[in-house]
Amino acid sequence: MCWCTRDLRCRSWTRRPPPRLSPCWRRPVNLPEEVALAKEVRALARQIARAVKKPVQFMEVCGTHAHAVGRLGLRQLLPEKLTLLSGPGCPVCVTPTGEIDWALELAATPEITVATFGDMIRVPGSRQSLADLRAQGANIQVVYSPMQALELAVEHSDRQWVFIGVGFETTAPTVAATIQTAARQGADNFSVLCCHKLIPPAMRALLAAGEVRIDGFLAPGHVSAILGLEPYQAVADEYHVPCVVAGFEAHDILRALLALARQVREKRAAVENEYERTVRPEGNPLARAVMEEVFEIVDARWRGLGVLPQSGYALREKYARFDAVRRYGLRPSNAGEHPLCHCGEVLRGVRRPLDCPAFADACTPEHPLGPCMVSSEGACAASYRYERIGK
Repeated sequence: MCWCTRDLRCRSWTRRPPPRLSPCWRRPVNLPEEVALAKEVRALARQIARAVKKPVQFMEVCGTHAHAVGRLGLRQLLPEKLTLLSGPGCPVCVTPTGEIDWALELAATPEITVATFGDMIRVPGSRQSLADLRAQGANIQVVYSPMQALELAVEHSDRQWVFIGVGFETTAPTVAATIQTAARQGADNFSVLCCHKLIPPAMRALLAAGEVRIDGFLAPGHVSAILGLEPYQAVADEYHVPCVVAGFEAHDILRALLALARQVREKRAAVENEYERTVRPEGNPLARAVMEEVFEIVDARWRGLGVLPQSGYALREKYARFDAVRRYGLRPSNAGEHPLCHCGEVLRGVRRPLDCPAFADACTPEHPLGPCMVSSEGACAASYRYERIGK
Protein backbone atom coordinates (compact mmCIF):
# COMPACT_ATOMS: atom_id res chain seq x y z
CA MET A 1 0.00 0.00 0.00
CA CYS A 2 1.28 3.47 -0.84
CA TRP A 3 2.13 5.35 2.35
CA CYS A 4 0.99 8.67 0.87
CA THR A 5 -2.21 7.67 -0.95
CA ARG A 6 -3.15 4.42 0.83
CA ASP A 7 -3.49 2.97 -2.66
CA LEU A 8 -2.99 -0.81 -2.73
CA ARG A 9 -2.24 -0.65 -6.46
CA CYS A 10 0.78 1.61 -6.05
CA ARG A 11 4.09 -0.09 -6.90
CA SER A 12 6.34 2.85 -6.08
CA TRP A 13 7.99 0.72 -3.39
CA THR A 14 8.16 -2.99 -2.82
CA ARG A 15 9.81 -3.80 0.49
CA ARG A 16 9.08 -1.04 2.98
CA PRO A 17 7.26 2.31 3.01
CA PRO A 18 9.23 5.54 2.89
CA PRO A 19 9.90 7.17 6.27
CA ARG A 20 6.99 9.06 7.76
CA LEU A 21 7.38 12.82 7.54
CA SER A 22 6.22 15.19 10.20
CA PRO A 23 3.65 17.54 8.59
CA CYS A 24 5.03 20.45 10.64
CA TRP A 25 8.74 20.03 10.13
CA ARG A 26 8.89 17.98 6.90
CA ARG A 27 11.47 15.70 8.45
CA PRO A 28 11.43 12.01 9.41
CA VAL A 29 9.53 11.42 12.63
CA ASN A 30 11.62 10.11 15.51
CA LEU A 31 8.84 8.89 17.78
CA PRO A 32 10.91 8.51 20.98
CA GLU A 33 12.35 12.00 20.48
CA GLU A 34 8.94 13.50 19.68
CA VAL A 35 7.36 11.87 22.72
CA ALA A 36 10.17 13.09 24.97
CA LEU A 37 9.82 16.66 23.66
CA ALA A 38 6.05 16.58 24.14
CA LYS A 39 6.51 15.41 27.73
CA GLU A 40 9.06 18.16 28.35
CA VAL A 41 6.72 20.82 26.94
CA ARG A 42 3.82 19.64 29.10
CA ALA A 43 6.06 19.54 32.17
CA LEU A 44 7.29 23.08 31.51
CA ALA A 45 3.70 24.30 31.11
CA ARG A 46 2.80 22.78 34.49
CA GLN A 47 5.83 24.40 36.13
CA ILE A 48 4.87 27.79 34.68
CA ALA A 49 1.34 27.41 36.05
CA ARG A 50 2.75 26.67 39.51
CA ALA A 51 5.21 29.58 39.33
CA VAL A 52 2.60 32.20 38.34
CA LYS A 53 0.87 33.23 41.55
CA LYS A 54 -0.62 36.54 40.37
CA PRO A 55 -1.42 38.11 36.98
CA VAL A 56 1.73 38.90 35.01
CA GLN A 57 2.40 40.34 31.57
CA PHE A 58 5.50 39.42 29.61
CA MET A 59 6.45 40.90 26.25
CA GLU A 60 8.35 39.33 23.38
CA VAL A 61 10.31 41.76 21.23
CA CYS A 62 11.08 39.42 18.36
CA GLY A 63 8.86 38.74 15.35
CA THR A 64 10.18 35.19 15.09
CA HIS A 65 9.02 34.57 18.65
CA ALA A 66 5.58 35.97 17.80
CA HIS A 67 5.18 33.51 14.93
CA ALA A 68 6.68 30.59 16.87
CA VAL A 69 4.22 31.14 19.73
CA GLY A 70 1.32 31.13 17.28
CA ARG A 71 2.55 28.24 15.13
CA LEU A 72 3.29 26.03 18.14
CA GLY A 73 0.03 26.93 19.92
CA LEU A 74 1.89 27.93 23.08
CA ARG A 75 -0.68 30.44 24.31
CA GLN A 76 -3.09 27.55 24.84
CA LEU A 77 -0.57 25.99 27.24
CA LEU A 78 -0.08 29.09 29.37
CA PRO A 79 -2.08 29.78 32.54
CA GLU A 80 -4.81 32.42 32.41
CA LYS A 81 -2.83 34.65 34.75
CA LEU A 82 0.04 34.93 32.25
CA THR A 83 -0.40 37.30 29.31
CA LEU A 84 2.18 37.27 26.53
CA LEU A 85 2.26 40.55 24.59
CA SER A 86 3.86 41.25 21.23
CA GLY A 87 6.17 44.25 21.12
CA PRO A 88 8.25 46.13 18.54
CA GLY A 89 10.17 43.06 17.39
CA CYS A 90 9.37 43.16 13.68
CA PRO A 91 11.89 45.34 11.78
CA VAL A 92 9.63 45.93 8.79
CA CYS A 93 6.76 46.85 11.12
CA VAL A 94 8.68 49.48 13.09
CA THR A 95 9.89 51.19 9.91
CA PRO A 96 7.83 54.40 9.77
CA THR A 97 5.72 55.42 6.81
CA GLY A 98 8.11 58.27 6.02
CA GLU A 99 10.97 55.84 5.38
CA ILE A 100 8.70 53.68 3.22
CA ASP A 101 7.93 56.83 1.24
CA TRP A 102 11.68 57.39 0.80
CA ALA A 103 11.94 53.95 -0.79
CA LEU A 104 8.98 54.77 -3.03
CA GLU A 105 10.56 58.08 -4.06
CA LEU A 106 13.77 56.30 -5.02
CA ALA A 107 11.93 53.56 -6.89
CA ALA A 108 10.00 56.15 -8.90
CA THR A 109 13.27 57.62 -10.21
CA PRO A 110 13.88 56.15 -13.70
CA GLU A 111 17.66 55.72 -13.39
CA ILE A 112 17.46 53.92 -10.01
CA THR A 113 16.86 50.24 -9.33
CA VAL A 114 15.72 49.56 -5.78
CA ALA A 115 16.82 46.25 -4.24
CA THR A 116 14.87 45.06 -1.22
CA PHE A 117 13.92 42.06 0.86
CA GLY A 118 10.58 40.54 -0.09
CA ASP A 119 8.86 41.62 3.13
CA MET A 120 9.10 45.27 2.13
CA ILE A 121 7.43 44.93 -1.27
CA ARG A 122 3.81 45.05 -0.07
CA VAL A 123 4.20 47.41 2.89
CA PRO A 124 1.98 50.42 2.17
CA GLY A 125 3.46 53.89 2.19
CA SER A 126 1.32 56.99 2.51
CA ARG A 127 -0.12 56.45 -0.99
CA GLN A 128 1.03 53.13 -2.43
CA SER A 129 3.51 50.28 -2.02
CA LEU A 130 6.62 49.13 -3.84
CA ALA A 131 4.49 46.36 -5.36
CA ASP A 132 2.17 48.99 -6.84
CA LEU A 133 5.13 50.88 -8.30
CA ARG A 134 6.63 47.70 -9.73
CA ALA A 135 3.33 46.94 -11.44
CA GLN A 136 3.58 50.39 -13.02
CA GLY A 137 7.01 49.56 -14.43
CA ALA A 138 9.41 50.74 -11.72
CA ASN A 139 12.74 48.94 -11.42
CA ILE A 140 12.45 47.02 -8.15
CA GLN A 141 14.44 43.86 -7.49
CA VAL A 142 13.79 41.42 -4.64
CA VAL A 143 17.07 40.13 -3.20
CA TYR A 144 18.00 37.71 -0.44
CA SER A 145 21.01 39.58 0.91
CA PRO A 146 22.67 43.00 0.63
CA MET A 147 25.68 41.33 -0.99
CA GLN A 148 23.42 40.08 -3.80
CA ALA A 149 22.28 43.68 -4.33
CA LEU A 150 25.91 44.79 -4.57
CA GLU A 151 26.70 42.03 -7.06
CA LEU A 152 23.79 43.17 -9.23
CA ALA A 153 25.02 46.76 -9.01
CA VAL A 154 28.50 45.72 -10.15
CA GLU A 155 27.03 43.62 -12.95
CA HIS A 156 24.75 46.45 -14.13
CA SER A 157 27.06 49.41 -13.63
CA ASP A 158 25.06 51.60 -16.04
CA ARG A 159 22.32 52.03 -13.38
CA GLN A 160 22.17 53.35 -9.84
CA TRP A 161 21.25 50.68 -7.27
CA VAL A 162 19.83 51.39 -3.81
CA PHE A 163 19.48 48.64 -1.22
CA ILE A 164 16.71 49.19 1.35
CA GLY A 165 18.46 48.33 4.62
CA VAL A 166 15.76 47.36 7.12
CA GLY A 167 16.47 45.33 10.22
CA PHE A 168 17.79 45.18 13.76
CA GLU A 169 21.25 44.31 15.05
CA THR A 170 20.89 40.88 13.43
CA THR A 171 21.11 42.07 9.82
CA ALA A 172 23.13 45.26 10.33
CA PRO A 173 26.52 43.46 10.27
CA THR A 174 25.89 42.00 6.80
CA VAL A 175 24.88 45.43 5.49
CA ALA A 176 27.98 46.97 7.06
CA ALA A 177 30.20 44.30 5.49
CA THR A 178 28.54 44.90 2.12
CA ILE A 179 29.27 48.63 2.35
CA GLN A 180 32.90 47.87 3.16
CA THR A 181 33.06 45.61 0.10
CA ALA A 182 31.48 48.31 -2.08
CA ALA A 183 34.13 50.76 -0.88
CA ARG A 184 36.95 48.35 -1.71
CA GLN A 185 35.49 47.62 -5.16
CA GLY A 186 34.74 51.25 -5.92
CA ALA A 187 31.08 50.48 -6.64
CA ASP A 188 29.99 54.10 -6.86
CA ASN A 189 26.60 53.18 -8.37
CA PHE A 190 25.61 51.40 -5.14
CA SER A 191 24.09 52.97 -2.02
CA VAL A 192 22.03 51.99 1.00
CA LEU A 193 18.87 53.50 2.46
CA CYS A 194 19.74 52.77 6.08
CA CYS A 195 16.64 52.15 8.21
CA HIS A 196 18.23 49.90 10.85
CA LYS A 197 17.02 50.10 14.44
CA LEU A 198 18.33 48.97 17.84
CA ILE A 199 16.17 46.85 20.16
CA PRO A 200 17.35 47.82 23.70
CA PRO A 201 16.38 51.53 23.35
CA ALA A 202 12.87 50.48 22.32
CA MET A 203 12.59 48.26 25.40
CA ARG A 204 13.60 51.17 27.62
CA ALA A 205 11.14 53.49 25.84
CA LEU A 206 8.24 51.12 26.47
CA LEU A 207 9.05 50.92 30.17
CA ALA A 208 9.59 54.67 30.48
CA ALA A 209 6.24 55.41 28.84
CA GLY A 210 4.39 53.15 31.26
CA GLU A 211 1.52 52.81 28.80
CA VAL A 212 1.29 49.08 29.43
CA ARG A 213 2.55 47.03 32.35
CA ILE A 214 5.50 44.83 31.41
CA ASP A 215 6.69 42.42 34.11
CA GLY A 216 9.43 40.85 32.01
CA PHE A 217 10.92 40.69 28.53
CA LEU A 218 11.38 37.62 26.37
CA ALA A 219 14.59 38.86 24.75
CA PRO A 220 15.27 38.04 21.08
CA GLY A 221 17.64 35.17 20.34
CA HIS A 222 18.98 36.40 17.01
CA VAL A 223 19.68 39.94 18.21
CA SER A 224 21.29 38.62 21.39
CA ALA A 225 23.64 36.43 19.34
CA ILE A 226 25.15 39.71 18.11
CA LEU A 227 24.78 41.93 21.19
CA GLY A 228 25.31 39.42 23.98
CA LEU A 229 23.66 39.97 27.36
CA GLU A 230 25.12 43.27 28.57
CA PRO A 231 22.68 45.66 26.78
CA TYR A 232 19.75 44.12 28.66
CA GLN A 233 21.40 44.62 32.03
CA ALA A 234 20.70 48.36 31.93
CA VAL A 235 17.01 47.61 31.34
CA ALA A 236 16.90 45.17 34.24
CA ASP A 237 18.80 47.48 36.60
CA GLU A 238 17.04 50.74 35.77
CA TYR A 239 13.46 49.46 35.66
CA HIS A 240 13.75 46.30 37.79
CA VAL A 241 12.33 44.22 34.95
CA PRO A 242 13.83 40.79 34.20
CA CYS A 243 15.02 39.86 30.71
CA VAL A 244 15.47 36.28 29.52
CA VAL A 245 16.96 35.41 26.13
CA ALA A 246 15.01 32.66 24.40
CA GLY A 247 15.43 30.38 21.41
CA PHE A 248 12.64 29.49 19.03
CA GLU A 249 11.56 25.93 19.80
CA ALA A 250 8.63 25.27 22.12
CA HIS A 251 10.86 24.18 25.00
CA ASP A 252 13.13 27.22 24.49
CA ILE A 253 10.27 29.68 24.81
CA LEU A 254 8.61 27.89 27.72
CA ARG A 255 11.89 27.65 29.64
CA ALA A 256 12.38 31.39 29.21
CA LEU A 257 8.82 32.12 30.37
CA LEU A 258 9.38 29.86 33.38
CA ALA A 259 12.57 31.76 34.22
CA LEU A 260 10.69 35.07 33.99
CA ALA A 261 7.85 33.77 36.16
CA ARG A 262 10.27 32.59 38.83
CA GLN A 263 12.10 35.92 38.85
CA VAL A 264 8.83 37.81 39.26
CA ARG A 265 7.77 35.49 42.07
CA GLU A 266 11.13 35.97 43.80
CA LYS A 267 11.09 39.74 43.10
CA ARG A 268 14.34 39.57 41.15
CA ALA A 269 15.31 41.39 37.96
CA ALA A 270 18.21 39.64 36.30
CA VAL A 271 19.34 38.90 32.76
CA GLU A 272 19.32 35.17 32.01
CA ASN A 273 20.24 33.20 28.91
CA GLU A 274 18.04 30.24 27.99
CA TYR A 275 19.54 30.03 24.50
CA GLU A 276 23.07 29.08 25.45
CA ARG A 277 23.60 26.83 22.43
CA THR A 278 23.64 29.95 20.23
CA VAL A 279 24.00 33.07 22.41
CA ARG A 280 27.24 33.76 24.24
CA PRO A 281 27.38 36.34 27.04
CA GLU A 282 29.75 38.50 24.99
CA GLY A 283 27.73 38.10 21.77
CA ASN A 284 29.65 38.38 18.51
CA PRO A 285 32.47 40.94 18.93
CA LEU A 286 33.58 40.59 15.31
CA ALA A 287 30.12 41.47 13.97
CA ARG A 288 29.87 44.43 16.35
CA ALA A 289 33.29 45.66 15.25
CA VAL A 290 32.14 45.71 11.61
CA MET A 291 29.02 47.66 12.59
CA GLU A 292 31.00 50.17 14.64
CA GLU A 293 33.38 50.72 11.73
CA VAL A 294 30.59 51.57 9.27
CA PHE A 295 27.71 52.91 11.38
CA GLU A 296 27.20 55.53 14.05
CA ILE A 297 24.28 55.45 16.47
CA VAL A 298 21.72 58.22 15.96
CA ASP A 299 18.21 59.19 17.00
CA ALA A 300 15.65 57.34 14.90
CA ARG A 301 11.92 57.43 14.24
CA TRP A 302 9.93 54.25 14.97
CA ARG A 303 6.41 53.44 13.91
CA GLY A 304 4.18 53.73 16.96
CA LEU A 305 6.98 54.94 19.24
CA GLY A 306 8.05 58.23 17.67
CA VAL A 307 11.65 59.44 17.72
CA LEU A 308 13.76 57.44 20.18
CA PRO A 309 17.21 58.74 21.16
CA GLN A 310 20.22 56.66 20.11
CA SER A 311 18.04 53.94 18.59
CA GLY A 312 19.12 53.77 14.94
CA TYR A 313 22.12 53.42 12.67
CA ALA A 314 23.44 55.90 10.12
CA LEU A 315 26.52 55.66 7.90
CA ARG A 316 29.66 57.32 9.22
CA GLU A 317 31.23 60.16 7.27
CA LYS A 318 33.86 57.77 5.93
CA TYR A 319 31.12 55.90 4.05
CA ALA A 320 28.81 58.86 3.38
CA ARG A 321 29.03 58.36 -0.39
CA PHE A 322 27.04 55.13 0.04
CA ASP A 323 24.25 56.86 2.00
CA ALA A 324 21.16 57.11 -0.20
CA VAL A 325 19.64 59.83 2.00
CA ARG A 326 22.60 62.14 1.38
CA ARG A 327 23.19 61.11 -2.22
CA TYR A 328 19.63 61.82 -3.32
CA GLY A 329 18.76 64.60 -0.88
CA LEU A 330 15.86 62.79 0.76
CA ARG A 331 13.95 65.00 3.18
CA PRO A 332 12.40 63.89 6.48
CA SER A 333 8.74 62.98 6.28
CA ASN A 334 6.17 62.77 9.06
CA ALA A 335 3.64 60.80 7.02
CA GLY A 336 1.20 58.94 9.26
CA GLU A 337 -0.46 55.56 9.10
CA HIS A 338 -3.75 54.61 7.49
CA PRO A 339 -6.53 55.95 9.75
CA LEU A 340 -7.92 52.44 10.27
CA CYS A 341 -4.52 50.89 11.04
CA HIS A 342 -3.60 50.29 14.69
CA CYS A 343 -0.17 48.82 13.98
CA GLY A 344 1.50 51.39 16.24
CA GLU A 345 -0.64 50.32 19.20
CA VAL A 346 0.08 46.65 18.48
CA LEU A 347 3.82 47.37 18.47
CA ARG A 348 3.53 49.04 21.89
CA GLY A 349 1.53 46.13 23.32
CA VAL A 350 -1.44 48.42 23.96
CA ARG A 351 -3.71 46.52 21.59
CA ARG A 352 -3.73 42.86 20.59
CA PRO A 353 -4.13 42.14 16.87
CA LEU A 354 -7.42 40.35 17.50
CA ASP A 355 -8.77 43.48 19.22
CA CYS A 356 -8.24 45.68 16.17
CA PRO A 357 -11.58 46.53 14.48
CA ALA A 358 -9.98 46.17 11.04
CA PHE A 359 -8.41 42.77 11.74
CA ALA A 360 -9.48 40.12 9.20
CA ASP A 361 -12.04 42.59 7.84
CA ALA A 362 -10.66 45.73 6.23
CA CYS A 363 -7.13 44.46 6.90
CA THR A 364 -6.00 41.06 5.61
CA PRO A 365 -2.71 39.70 4.23
CA GLU A 366 -4.13 40.15 0.72
CA HIS A 367 -5.17 43.77 1.41
CA PRO A 368 -3.06 45.01 4.35
CA LEU A 369 -3.55 48.42 5.90
CA GLY A 370 -0.17 48.33 7.63
CA PRO A 371 3.07 46.37 7.88
CA CYS A 372 2.04 44.27 10.89
CA MET A 373 -0.26 42.32 8.56
CA VAL A 374 2.31 42.13 5.74
CA SER A 375 5.60 41.07 7.27
CA SER A 376 6.48 37.45 7.92
CA GLU A 377 7.42 38.66 11.43
CA GLY A 378 4.37 40.85 12.03
CA ALA A 379 2.15 40.18 15.05
CA CYS A 380 -1.05 40.71 13.04
CA ALA A 381 0.10 38.31 10.33
CA ALA A 382 0.90 35.71 13.01
CA SER A 383 -2.51 36.12 14.66
CA TYR A 384 -4.27 35.96 11.28
CA ARG A 385 -2.49 32.76 10.36
CA TYR A 386 -2.53 30.89 13.65
CA GLU A 387 -5.07 32.39 16.06
CA ARG A 388 -7.93 33.70 13.93
CA ILE A 389 -11.17 32.03 15.00
CA GLY A 390 -14.57 33.30 13.97
CA LYS A 391 -13.23 36.47 12.35
